[in-house]
Amino acid sequence: MNLAARPEASGTAGAAASTARCEAVLARLIQLHPKLIDLSLERLRLLLKKLGHPERHLPPVVHVAGTNGKGSTIAYLRAALEASGQRVHVLTSPHLVRFNERIRLAGRLISDDYLVAVLCACEEANSDDPITYFEITTAAAFLAFRDSPADILLLETGLGGRLDATNVIEQPLLTAITTVSLDHQHFLGDSLAEIAGEKAGILKPGVTGVIGQQAPEAARVIAAEAAKVSAKLLRQGHDWGVEAHGGHLHFQSAAGELRLPLPGLNGAHQLQNAGLALACLQQLQGFSFSEGSLATGLTTARWPGRLQRLRQGPLYDRLGPEAELWLDGGHNPGAGAALAETLTVWQARDNRPLYLIVGMLNHKDVASFLAPFGSLAPKLHAVAVPYEDTATTPGQIVEAAAAHGLDAAPAGGVEAALDHIVQTQENGPGPRVLICGSLYLAGSVLATDPQEDIGFD
Repeated sequence: MNLAARPEASGTAGAAASTARCEAVLARLIQLHPKLIDLSLERLRLLLKKLGHPERHLPPVVHVAGTNGKGSTIAYLRAALEASGQRVHVLTSPHLVRFNERIRLAGRLISDDYLVAVLCACEEANSDDPITYFEITTAAAFLAFRDSPADILLLETGLGGRLDATNVIEQPLLTAITTVSLDHQHFLGDSLAEIAGEKAGILKPGVTGVIGQQAPEAARVIAAEAAKVSAKLLRQGHDWGVEAHGGHLHFQSAAGELRLPLPGLNGAHQLQNAGLALACLQQLQGFSFSEGSLATGLTTARWPGRLQRLRQGPLYDRLGPEAELWLDGGHNPGAGAALAETLTVWQARDNRPLYLIVGMLNHKDVASFLAPFGSLAPKLHAVAVPYEDTATTPGQIVEAAAAHGLDAAPAGGVEAALDHIVQTQENGPGPRVLICGSLYLAGSVLATDPQEDIGFD
């Protein structure tokens, strides 16, 4: 079954028809299992067997797990690999605007027509057997990766690691784990140790695991899991390190030291993600990188919806040219801490009036996400995430914010919140506004207010 030669519809009408077919197939697939998330590998393994085991015929795989920073780390890896002339497949999740964002084939987002082809092939092979949306779409991605030439595949876990659908890959070239923090406790466990154990499930016998900065509790669990499967670990703070000094990134490991430009993605936390990517690149057997390709990787990586500055469009126009408008999909305590750390640095630099526009889903810990912002004393506008049945109400967000002494009020939406900011803004420097709390909120913003400077392709 080789689907790589499927043609693409041409013209505006053809493209619209292809997109509609793609959305229809995805809508059908989401009905195949009563639960959106049901962590298991057996359903997917059965489907992959019917498909001829595409997961066994992929380019070398770098498998990345963790809580925050997975996508950014993969963005740096991809940019550096492509700068060195490699063809790179990528699987990430979730998407922000279109499902196609999840699957990148040798540098390009999968086309609607090709996506429909691989989804339908999986749907036909699966028949009506129960399987989750993420499982069957992962199988479709593996079909596309198998039949499209590339030099390497960057594979992000969807949830956890041990029972994540991507963990059917038996022998990756390399594994990596970003910082582990509390998130998805209802699936992964209530403690940092339990969550770290699930993330460490991607470690494989004889395969090196590159490990980002961890709390001691998580580090102990990851080390114990590595020992069980005889996986070699390269740990930040032990085997490699990264720091910013003199306007440059300094990376140290047993292979030597590198002095490179600072990461192009915004946020103090991006130093850690860039360091993890560099540590991974040094461990890729069969690949070589010049300092120039590494520098290009750090400075040209793009990852929409993660401290992305919005510089144009109707939302930006509402505020005016003196304002700063930022967008971030972070939604857990670790993300809140990282955002607050970066805002603290920025506020110390120019002390603009600071506003948060926050929308979250109701299974997230709103209070813990907001807690780190308390010392910044921003004014907060709470909104409902559009089109999401599980959105936290603005009133609930206001209540959680008030518990941390934040000045908060509900708003009818992002546009209404921006209008209120403009109406109440006094003379002085333009405001700094951060829309945050949910990738779904970030996606809704980008769907109606696309940005040319940091796009998806």
